[in-house]
Amino acid sequence: MDKNATKTFVVKNLANVCPRAIKSLFLHFMRTNTTKMAINKKIHKIELLAPARNAEIGKEAILHGADAVYIGGPSFGARLAAGNSVEDIAALCSFAHLYGARVYVTLNTILWDSELKEAEALVWQLYEVGVDALIVQDLALLKMNLPPIALHASTQMDNCTPQKAQWLEAAGFRQIVLAREMSIEQTREIAQSVRVPIEAFVHGALCVSYSGRCYASQYCFSRSANRGCCAQFCRLAFDLIDENGDVLVKNKHLLSLKDMNRTQGLEEMMDAGVRSFKIEGRLKDADYVKNVTAWYRQHIDEVLSRRADDYVRASYGTSHISFQPNVDRSFNRGFTEYFLHGRTPKPIHSFATPKAVGPMVGKVGRTDRRSFSFEASRALAAPLTAGDGLCYVDEEGTLQGFRVNKVEGRNVFPATMPKLRIGTLLHRSLDFAFDKALAKATAKRTLAAHISLRELTEGYALDMADESGCHVTLQFDYPHEEARSSQREAMTRQLSKLGDTPFVAESVNIDVKGERFIPASVLTEWRRKVCERLLADHQTSYERDRAGQIKHDVLQKLLPKELPFNANVANHMAQAFYAEHGVNEIAPAFELEEPRGEVPVMTCRHCIRHALGICLKKVKNSPRSLALRLPDGRTFPLQFDCRNCEMKVLKK
Repeated sequence: MDKNATKTFVVKNLANVCPRAIKSLFLHFMRTNTTKMAINKKIHKIELLAPARNAEIGKEAILHGADAVYIGGPSFGARLAAGNSVEDIAALCSFAHLYGARVYVTLNTILWDSELKEAEALVWQLYEVGVDALIVQDLALLKMNLPPIALHASTQMDNCTPQKAQWLEAAGFRQIVLAREMSIEQTREIAQSVRVPIEAFVHGALCVSYSGRCYASQYCFSRSANRGCCAQFCRLAFDLIDENGDVLVKNKHLLSLKDMNRTQGLEEMMDAGVRSFKIEGRLKDADYVKNVTAWYRQHIDEVLSRRADDYVRASYGTSHISFQPNVDRSFNRGFTEYFLHGRTPKPIHSFATPKAVGPMVGKVGRTDRRSFSFEASRALAAPLTAGDGLCYVDEEGTLQGFRVNKVEGRNVFPATMPKLRIGTLLHRSLDFAFDKALAKATAKRTLAAHISLRELTEGYALDMADESGCHVTLQFDYPHEEARSSQREAMTRQLSKLGDTPFVAESVNIDVKGERFIPASVLTEWRRKVCERLLADHQTSYERDRAGQIKHDVLQKLLPKELPFNANVANHMAQAFYAEHGVNEIAPAFELEEPRGEVPVMTCRHCIRHALGICLKKVKNSPRSLALRLPDGRTFPLQFDCRNCEMKVLKK
């Protein structure tokens, strides 16, 4: 019997014992959980997964509507600067589980042999404090003595094909994070090939290379992206040169991409099989997480409200937001849906700058020594104010910025007057008023509760149930004292005062004989005890996913016989796992032994030829050979795989 069915059985039987008292609770439970308990049709849980740089930001993500958060542990995360103590993660788990939200810890670096024991010990610590799952890359974990914790296959594992998804499922992974480059069609094909949930990115910064297949940072700076130390080679400025060394493009950020925004594709992704919608940003601040999480909560809920027969939210509770979410007003490099619908004419790159420019606010009109006027190009999300940051691209193609000191109508007085030309386009890179609003408490998440006070032969019973299905009944000895006037309204009002708890009384039922008098102080104490018991019940009744089973015979059929260096095998345990499942040749990871010759340090869907309009398929006289060159003279030949529509950045 599943969890919901069990709760239904309990409530039904309670209703048989005390029908008047429990009837409203039972009816509400059945009403709010009908979709979850559908028999004839599969109802899919939809998860909004938000990033957490630390536990406090994780709590904010949950308050603003996240169904799950992912956070780095003390070590072995692919964002080295975003580590957190086990104690802080424990506190986050307790908070999240109150709302049925989950906590995933990123343990998604490749591991050295010297780190295996430490990693194994850390997994046990994380499991014991309540972590729901680990997001991992290194298959050494499948050879360790681990608790029954669920493992999710990180996007660092280059999850791009149905075959890869199938063998990950056979290896026991409970959720698969797709590569960002997957189209709707590719996503659907992968989702239909497995039974485990598919997770996909919907928002945030983009890596230009397929994740897990980028070695540029390691090659150039000895800082491995697979070890959480990416130096962001892709955000550097390059010259583009041809076979003769002639400069075709000078000093541009030719590998820098816009940020992902798939707001308009959410329903389409659900129908393609995506069950977890991931927001990138484990290094982002609280303001960013608040705004972006609330934005996607609203847009996902809009789909769920129309498609209740198909989809249901993965957690419970209602987030009450005190501001209007707008992703345009948080850090972004401009937006792209990336390859959700394949390669389209819409640009995905941000060659001018890798920095955030923000939404365009208008263009420069008159200028003088201290101020300038501007003409709004469209209706602004909010008027310009003192403290705003504005930016523009100068005559040399370089991004410049300045702060606003004062605004009088259409006249802007910068703190320091920049060199502006009439007609220069202005963007708001810092929204002072919006950031100030987000710095305050901006959300509260509540659980709808139903309360019933009923009279017993001796004393009273107070029943309380919330929308998760948790139910508590406490009995209290107290004399049946007749009231001189009706006290029902006062009792209802007192029992509804749930204070700083997450509960909100949706209904209060007073089931007593005649009119009874119970002092407000007594009702307050009863209410407090019932709330405490219900909160405790959330923790004890919460159920985590469990580790999947490894299907050895299936793995032996699905795994390849040879693994190149980009399989990222860096320790003897991972080697042993592959070997025992029929892999004969295993190349060492790039970090252990740099491959000889011209091998890819990046593999990209982004194509510089396409971006510049010099695709060999369309422009016959395009230069045949291209390379990127850094200011220090180092060059990186480009290889174009037109059949698969990919570009490779090579090392010499």
